[in-house]
Amino acid sequence: MLARARSVALIGVDAVPVEVEVDVSPGLPSFMVVGLPDQAVSEARERVRAAVRNAGLPFPAARITVNLAPADLRKEGPLYDLPIALGLLAAQELLPAGALRGLVCAGELALDGSLRPIAGAVNVALLAAQEGVPALLPGANAAEAALIDGVAVYPADTLLEAVRHLSGEAPIPPAPPADPLADEDTFPDLADLKGQSGAKRALEIALAGGHNLLMVGSPGSGKTMLARRAAGLLPPLTRSEALEVTRIHSAAGLLTARGGLVGRPPYRAPHHTVSDAGLIGGGSVPRPGEVSLAHRGLLFLDEFPEFSRKALETLRQPLEDRTVSISRARATVTYPANFQLIAAMNPCKCGHHGDPERACTCTPTERARYAGRLSGPLLDRVDLVCRVPRLTVDELSRAPEGESSGVVRERVASARARMLARQGGRNSDLAGQALRQHAHLAPGPEAFARAAARQLGLTGRGFDRVLRVARTVADLAGQDQISEAHLAESVTYRPRDLI
Repeated sequence: MLARARSVALIGVDAVPVEVEVDVSPGLPSFMVVGLPDQAVSEARERVRAAVRNAGLPFPAARITVNLAPADLRKEGPLYDLPIALGLLAAQELLPAGALRGLVCAGELALDGSLRPIAGAVNVALLAAQEGVPALLPGANAAEAALIDGVAVYPADTLLEAVRHLSGEAPIPPAPPADPLADEDTFPDLADLKGQSGAKRALEIALAGGHNLLMVGSPGSGKTMLARRAAGLLPPLTRSEALEVTRIHSAAGLLTARGGLVGRPPYRAPHHTVSDAGLIGGGSVPRPGEVSLAHRGLLFLDEFPEFSRKALETLRQPLEDRTVSISRARATVTYPANFQLIAAMNPCKCGHHGDPERACTCTPTERARYAGRLSGPLLDRVDLVCRVPRLTVDELSRAPEGESSGVVRERVASARARMLARQGGRNSDLAGQALRQHAHLAPGPEAFARAAARQLGLTGRGFDRVLRVARTVADLAGQDQISEAHLAESVTYRPRDLI
């Protein structure tokens, strides 16, 4: 007898429908899965066989054929265990006819019949909502999937619970959504960092306008401390932004243990030994990289020149296009990557160039080689370059207490509200005619900006970035027009060189 169940395949962060056809027919006992399955899907035969028997349900001694349609779409992961098992039981008429028709199901089976969580439950629920049907998922995934409006998510902890629910013997109530994950109080306070008013100002401008920031300073100057406090200065995500971020983290399997909506902008800080695929995304089975996991949030790259040259150069496209496209022989996957880059580096290999107390041991050639690890096109995509000098013990002891994160966060939120009301987005997203319209310069400021561009040798992209930063400086000041003072502050963050 033939039975059908509905499931999904994850292509990037999108879920596409997959029909699981299970045929049980007379013949020598066998169990075959077709439809372009990967190793994990092929191994579902043994998991399903053991789970069905250990749940106290009959397993047929017959010829079993499972087809995952469409057959030309690669099927990956253990999420097909549950639909295969339910289809097998329906083919034996152990489930009511049509019980699986109006339902999307996915889940990994343990050998004892319990259900383990899967990656991408939010994306499964999105597809179910689009098709107007409920979803049956492992209990550990129910909270995150229930975040999607317009879909009933039924959580099952075991295969037997799922069978009893579908047979009407013990209906499962829909799962309520979980609370947001992140709390702004978990971030360290900016007031912990004494001094460095210039660096704090650059960080505030960068966060308000969504600009990319590079901090240059000796070891111990406070670059990493500033970056770790940056996420606590950002306003919470809107619901639409939070759903975007949650979809990506769900597809990467980062929500299975926690569940809930990601309410705060993500903060990612990979080590400089990260691979190209780990940073950008990819692999034989494409997965989102750090740039996508930092979508709508911050990507902090400490020891910036120590990253591989290839990895750094691959950042250029997502920094410009806000997306990452990964092409493989079987498919092309596109991940969102609208992140804000914050990077930190030493002024030289030894780290003490320009330090008033420690002598630099690097030669001019070594310093130039160290700075040369960052290409011109990559630096052209950085909006602000800020010097972070190392303070002496006496300077630190005399430095007054700085502003708290809450005070700075209010200014950042206020500036972002002005941008949203004016143009519907952050200043870093302004381009073309929109930039000319919202960063319009009067004759005096325009002459100043052109003179500064000639003196610094700015490219067209660099000049546009000066305008965007100046627009943000004006927004922080609560002013509609960009003045020469705003442009002058913006230009100070475009140095000619790093050494």
